[in-house]
Amino acid sequence: MSVGGVTVWGMCGRYANSKSSPSMAALFDASDLIAGAWTPSYNIAPTVQAPVVRRSKSREERVVELARWGLVPPWASDPAIGSRMFNARIETVATSRAYKRPFATRRALVPADGWYEWRKLPGGGKQPYFFTRPGGVVFAGLWDTWKDGDLTLLTFTVLTCPTMGEAMETIHDRMPYVLPPERYAAWLGEEDAAEGELLAGPASSLPGDLEIRKVGRGVGRATNDGPELVLPVDGEPGPSTLPGL
Repeated sequence: MSVGGVTVWGMCGRYANSKSSPSMAALFDASDLIAGAWTPSYNIAPTVQAPVVRRSKSREERVVELARWGLVPPWASDPAIGSRMFNARIETVATSRAYKRPFATRRALVPADGWYEWRKLPGGGKQPYFFTRPGGVVFAGLWDTWKDGDLTLLTFTVLTCPTMGEAMETIHDRMPYVLPPERYAAWLGEEDAAEGELLAGPASSLPGDLEIRKVGRGVGRATNDGPELVLPVDGEPGPSTLPGL
């Protein structure tokens, strides 16, 4: 991942979302609160703003709005802590000091076309890959607000879980928690669900649905953006069982 132009690789530290806010509002049956402020991006990095879908208590409906990636807990003295809190582990999210309150009451959907991950190469260096499927994916997320005087920040984090399937395991041992559509309502708190149901992990069919693309290294710099970042650099796009890696 790259923050401020400096490259650092993490669990799920980069993803793409080319959807417009009206299309996301229609897809999730939500009100669009973004009002044209969102420009679709193929290179979303921590600390930047991106769309999330959450349940608004005051409006009593789902809303699509922008939030800064990297959760800042209300008790934090400095919002800079968010640059390190862009992921929450599924194994500890319900008990972690930073995440247990938003997990209990402030869960969000994070729309994406797919995500990037880097594979360490035997001779040194890293090769990026893009994980996607038709129609995109939705990550399980958490949101929270941080206030300092008149300043209020809406921030979010993406949950991660152990990688599923041999193909993905050759690249990284963690992946975003991809939610199946039938769990959206429960994740948003619109339906009752036990903790075990909420944290059941992605659908078992997910690995077979994913396309794994070897992509160019341009995604390693946060200032680079555009659809060319998700194009395969060799071979034809299609389901991959791995590596030609």
